[in-house]
Amino acid sequence: MAERACIKRLQKEYRTLCKEPVSNVVACPSPNDILEWYYVLEGSEGTPFAGGYYYGKIKFPPEYPYKPPGISMITPNGRFATQKKICLSMSDFHPETWNPMWSVSSILTGLLSFMMDNSPTTGSVSTTVEEKKRLAKASLAHNCKNQLFRKLFPVYVEKYNQQQQNAEQFISEQTLLGRETFRSGPLNTVGGDGTKVEGKDREETANDARNRRQIKKFPFWLLLLLASVFGIVMALPLLQP
Repeated sequence: MAERACIKRLQKEYRTLCKEPVSNVVACPSPNDILEWYYVLEGSEGTPFAGGYYYGKIKFPPEYPYKPPGISMITPNGRFATQKKICLSMSDFHPETWNPMWSVSSILTGLLSFMMDNSPTTGSVSTTVEEKKRLAKASLAHNCKNQLFRKLFPVYVEKYNQQQQNAEQFISEQTLLGRETFRSGPLNTVGGDGTKVEGKDREETANDARNRRQIKKFPFWLLLLLASVFGIVMALPLLQP
């Protein structure tokens, strides 16, 4: 059971976080246990984690703030193993370096900074930049499958739903555009000289092409016969006495 000083401290920190939000960091205690907090870190721009939303857990000891908490991450991220404690100077891996002045906001700000780094530690994993980017894109959808996440962070659930609606609208618009293009033909085509042709010019180019194909299909022997007949007709006056 948490000590009274611990409860008062955590309640105060939660009020402070609500009044003074920290950039790229959101956190709140569990409705059933104030010693159990959950957080979301937003990946920093210019890093492989950009666009990612990383959900995790902080477990405070009853003696907090005089003893450090345990920190773990739930969302697959390519930097830390999931559901395993992460070794930080602000975590229970290093009680000798813990400072009682540190708070939830400073802990999570330090975790986010360390996440953007590549330094190995207990609980870290090694993955490629491409894998981190892939996991970042999939992170919000992964989180929204978690019932507790949906309950604690409805703002992110709403963001995910909006993303889904935008994606569906984009697909619908592209499908409609594809159907219209199929019925009317491509807006731009290329003429025989390699230049783009538009509108009526495009129709004329298509007609010219059909005419050329029809000429090519005209029998060559018939052309020779017509030329011979024409030559004879023209020569008849010369043959008369």
